[in-house]
Amino acid sequence: MDEGYGGYFLPVLICAVAGGFCAVVESEMLMAKTKKDKNRAAPPDQPLGRIGWREWLALPQLGIPAIKAKIDTGARTSALHTFSLEEFSAGGIRMVRFGIHPLQKRKDIELFCEAPVLERRRVKDSGGHSEKRYVIRTDVVLKNELWRINITLTNRDAMIFRMLLGRTAVEKRFVIDPGRSYTAGRSLARNYPRRPGRKGKK
Repeated sequence: MDEGYGGYFLPVLICAVAGGFCAVVESEMLMAKTKKDKNRAAPPDQPLGRIGWREWLALPQLGIPAIKAKIDTGARTSALHTFSLEEFSAGGIRMVRFGIHPLQKRKDIELFCEAPVLERRRVKDSGGHSEKRYVIRTDVVLKNELWRINITLTNRDAMIFRMLLGRTAVEKRFVIDPGRSYTAGRSLARNYPRRPGRKGKK
């Protein structure tokens, strides 16, 4: 496996307070099951894969086994909506630590992640609001494909979609069908427990 970040790998602990479970995500196992095509887009003679306007995907290096993302071609860079964002240093490496609620309307499940900082730059959102955001570089897994993308981090935990997958992440790799959703299925969502006393969608 390509460790990335100069070999710096951080397992992340996932805790579901109300769900009553706590487990370490074995990111290497997920990555081993995917096509390790980190930097190459699809060859010119190979048809692009097709995805819908929203998909379940994974961010294994961050220890996020499943997150629902909106495919946003209006955004250049992907974004992850986080909380408790803070910068720190580890062994001389500039790092950022943050929390995320991976499921909509599920504050009982919290993930805490750490990653090296690639840069910090000013980003303008679709509403015209500008803010300075941390940028990290990490692996994404979607439809059995694994590749590396840049993600900006923002303190906007109230957003419906916890992640936006921007156009630079999908260009020359997928064709987006705006009339379809979850073409990769919903099986990743099973990584999390159902809400106590409730059945149905997560």
